[in-house]
Amino acid sequence: MPLRILLNGSKGRMGLAIAACAEDNDAVITASCDAGDNPADLIDACDAVIDFSFHEVTPVIAKLAAEKNLPLVIGTTGHTPEERSEILAAVEGKIPVIWAGNYSVGVNTLNYLTRKAANILGERYEPEVMEMHHHHKKDAPSGTAERLIEILMEAYQLGQEEVIHGREGLIGARPAKQIGVHALRGGDIVGEHTVYFIGDGERIELTHRATDRKIFAQGAVRAAHWAKGKAPGIYNMEDVLGLND
Repeated sequence: MPLRILLNGSKGRMGLAIAACAEDNDAVITASCDAGDNPADLIDACDAVIDFSFHEVTPVIAKLAAEKNLPLVIGTTGHTPEERSEILAAVEGKIPVIWAGNYSVGVNTLNYLTRKAANILGERYEPEVMEMHHHHKKDAPSGTAERLIEILMEAYQLGQEEVIHGREGLIGARPAKQIGVHALRGGDIVGEHTVYFIGDGERIELTHRATDRKIFAQGAVRAAHWAKGKAPGIYNMEDVLGLND
């Protein structure tokens, strides 16, 4: 039987992409929900919830999924610290939640390779992150870039104060313990992320380029399948793909 999904944010770019790929990924959108709809009226016939709405809406859908004991896939980004705390309070210990900034299999392979490269290359190679998106994107850096930054912070044992977003003016020499982050916006770029490891005499670049949103949609549906029957907890797409070794 296909996985029955409540899709919150069904009229957005990602919602439309998920609806288009669901049938080919052994799933069906049983309920579509957007602004003005009450998801509580639609959720009882569903096996899982996928949220690609807005960051301020996620706490509401998280509480509802927890009440109904349904796995939740969170695709929204840009949550405030207060919203994140509210979401965690609603779901922790109750349901499995897949919470990722990017559901592409390729991007999550990039995450894995970034971790491996940082551990191999060490502090002699200085890390920088660059991301590019279409001009409609409202948050910066992207959720995908945020995940790459987290990986680098852990590998290099750096804190948030050592993450620099852009550079301007007479800033002096680059400190060894720093992660530079740069966000470009324009046109219809679906998404591009590059992690640089810059050493003396050589440079390693790990890049993922997305050209079709269906890769994120397929990954989100895959995550919903994986979450069904899992123990309560907060998971990411690397868990889904078995890339956490």
